[in-house]
Amino acid sequence: MSFSTEWDGPQVPVSGDEGQAATFALASAAYRDNAFEEIKKADNEWHESTVKPGRLNLLKPNLGEAFSRAVADRMLGPGRKPLIQSFGAEPQVVVEHCLAANNIRRERDNRLTAVTVLCGLLFLPGMLGWLLVFQLRTLVAKRDDKRAGTLATALLLGVGVLAALFLLKMPFGGFWGWYARAAVVVPVLGWFWAKQICERTAGDLRARWDGLLSGTSVGAKVPEAVPRSPGETAAEQLRQSLARLSAEQQSNSVFYAGPKGILGMGTRWGSWQLAEDLVPAAPDREIHPFRSWDVIKAIHDQLRMLERGPLNTGGFPRPSIRHWIVTPIGENAKAVSRPEGTDVDAFQVKTHAIQDICNKQQFGSGDRHYLGVQWTLWDGQLVITMLITVTVLHETLRIEVTGHALGPVNPLFTTKPEAPTKEVSKSLKPWETRTVALPLIGTDEVVRLAARAPLTWYPPALNWLGGSIVLPEPFGLRHSWADQPWRHRFMADDALRAATPVLRVVHAAAIRVLDENGVNTEKFGTRSAFLSGAVQDPTPRKADVYDA
Repeated sequence: MSFSTEWDGPQVPVSGDEGQAATFALASAAYRDNAFEEIKKADNEWHESTVKPGRLNLLKPNLGEAFSRAVADRMLGPGRKPLIQSFGAEPQVVVEHCLAANNIRRERDNRLTAVTVLCGLLFLPGMLGWLLVFQLRTLVAKRDDKRAGTLATALLLGVGVLAALFLLKMPFGGFWGWYARAAVVVPVLGWFWAKQICERTAGDLRARWDGLLSGTSVGAKVPEAVPRSPGETAAEQLRQSLARLSAEQQSNSVFYAGPKGILGMGTRWGSWQLAEDLVPAAPDREIHPFRSWDVIKAIHDQLRMLERGPLNTGGFPRPSIRHWIVTPIGENAKAVSRPEGTDVDAFQVKTHAIQDICNKQQFGSGDRHYLGVQWTLWDGQLVITMLITVTVLHETLRIEVTGHALGPVNPLFTTKPEAPTKEVSKSLKPWETRTVALPLIGTDEVVRLAARAPLTWYPPALNWLGGSIVLPEPFGLRHSWADQPWRHRFMADDALRAATPVLRVVHAAAIRVLDENGVNTEKFGTRSAFLSGAVQDPTPRKADVYDA
């Protein structure tokens, strides 16, 4: 794993690290210059982003501007709501790239603000006139009429001709005559100056966007997150917010949202249950007392051996095996609440509390305990989770194994930047076309950025005027824009193949505990053999949707 070497901020992983494809795909959105409405393309059937349109099209943000601001505010803002863990991704890296992108744009906007003051505010009548022309041009270009583009260009050319006539036939002279001429010309010169600034920044942002998706070293520099003196309270607050984000990512508390599955882990695609009566192995003997935790502990120890096999053929990589506390929430809940109190430390439910929940909270309201074995595959694009729970009601012991799968991030986040081009007809052969490269920054884009620059010091006003993205809730970077893995043949195969070995290990470990405690395991063995065959059914199902 490589790291940024400059002490300009927190040291973060850079691209090229193994297993970071999903992380860097999400981080690349901070540098994109697509239309911000395109975030709707990444919505899935359970989570939808909301695009709030603004009042002025001239101040509309692009995708990178809206995304980086929305993510940074949601994940680091004071008094923020709890987040959903991003399994298969590192949210801190994504947030730091959002902060870095905001910094790059802030430096650009500071320069553009200076240009706007010198070439715009000092010649305000001319600047307002040109802005009105571009606002009208934007409105005309938005029409569905095929001639809208031509009309928009004709409008700009017509105003240019009128401006030239105005300069030649000035209706008054003296100081105000020269000021009027300057009010027409200086904003145009400011546009050329602003264009150079915008093109340099656009090239930097696009290089970072491409680098994150190509595997080159792109580090996020966030110097404002490193306090350099005791009085830098803002830097200290940002550092604490990033630390809190990392701690919450490691939480062992998750949320079950009905048909949406476990948030962050995906929907439940399969469920296998072994349930039989606890009968003594011999009529003259009693069952030795044991608890659900004893069975879970034996299963936990045996699952550690999954990466080993009798043949040297690759097989399972090392999985993550953890005890999870699962809290039920409504299917359409807009917020979650993490466990609190003396049994929780740094978002982690303590071991003794986990044991109590495992042994006692098996029926009725309250949180539940699950033992999870999780693989993060395909460079973070596939997260497979198998959850095991053990319950004892009256004389029946039930062992349930469920499969959850979280697919790759939406293709919107994996598309690389393309140089702007257009098709034009050849001069001597009009029936043939050729591709012409266009500048990274067009006329309208320079005006848009220059108009937004003075307002970036107060984002709420800019969001109200230009528009913004409202992130789906409960929010987690990874699951909010994840696709189903079933359309990808090999990802689907990996999810299905993991079920059988896990199920057999779980059953073998549980039956061994039952044997050791004087339980007749004949029926358990028969039922286990039946499930071992049933789990080989290759069809994933929507196990969270009860067809009743």
